[in-house]
Amino acid sequence: MPEYGYFLSCEEFQPQQLLDQARLAQRAGFERLAISDHYHPWTDKQGSSPFVWSMIGALSQAAPLPVTTLVTCPTVRVHPAVIAQAAATSAVLTGGRFQLGVGTGEALNEHILGGRWPAFGERADMLEEAVTVLRRLFAGGIVDHDGPHYTVQNARLYTIPDEPAPILVSAFGPDAAALAGRIGDGFVTMQPDSELVERFAEAGGAGKPVVGGLKVCFDHDRERAVRTARELWGIESLPGELNQILPTPRHFEQAASVVTDEMVQKGITCGDDADAVLEAVQKFVDAGFTEIHIGNIGPHSEEFFDFYREAVAPRLPS
Repeated sequence: MPEYGYFLSCEEFQPQQLLDQARLAQRAGFERLAISDHYHPWTDKQGSSPFVWSMIGALSQAAPLPVTTLVTCPTVRVHPAVIAQAAATSAVLTGGRFQLGVGTGEALNEHILGGRWPAFGERADMLEEAVTVLRRLFAGGIVDHDGPHYTVQNARLYTIPDEPAPILVSAFGPDAAALAGRIGDGFVTMQPDSELVERFAEAGGAGKPVVGGLKVCFDHDRERAVRTARELWGIESLPGELNQILPTPRHFEQAASVVTDEMVQKGITCGDDADAVLEAVQKFVDAGFTEIHIGNIGPHSEEFFDFYREAVAPRLPS
């Protein structure tokens, strides 16, 4: 039976708004929380980027639900030894209900220190080594590591949970899904793609969590909802690897300028039709997802949670 969570968008909402949404999500019946980890929003129109580790500390006190990062990049902007400390503390604060979702990242967030942005193959190697560092530090002993990408000397985490935080690995293609199956405690992807789920399982992920999610834009005026989704999240419709390689919000705004309302509606459920939301959710259930997170775009958060509690939650697939 899948669990249903609410996705908190650090790109779109300020810290207090995110905390309010978390409380409302719990009251509406959501079982989990997921939160993005960004240095920049995708576009200036989104306009927010609070530090995710501060947010998780606040969330642990505001709404006692399990929390997952979707996703953290532990390879370029922040050294994996520092991510290990942040994740371990988050797991302690949440009473062991924290999952560390990790991925190879986007230039948008990771290039800010002035280094080059590696090609995917190198980023995948970096992620695999970073996961090795994370696991060794989560174990609680003194860690020395001298690898091709990272050096760790005399490092030890003194604040750790009773059980290490699960590490879920994000992937959007078959090779990355195989890497997730080999090194991850679970799989993260935002596509309801059963072939990717099967590739993950075949590579060692059988029986492990499969985590994903979808965006909706709730509004009683459907045409307005479509416009809002395009203005705030038109980048969701960009093809190929653009989301990984464009370096600034300005570049994303330029790319998203060619996105049409029709393109947006193919990927984001807009309006107040519960059947449409349930149909989108069912695709993830059919593909074998065990955790499905729903995020709402735009200004109508309270109305969305009422809608979810009254019209969606009672009919969710089990």
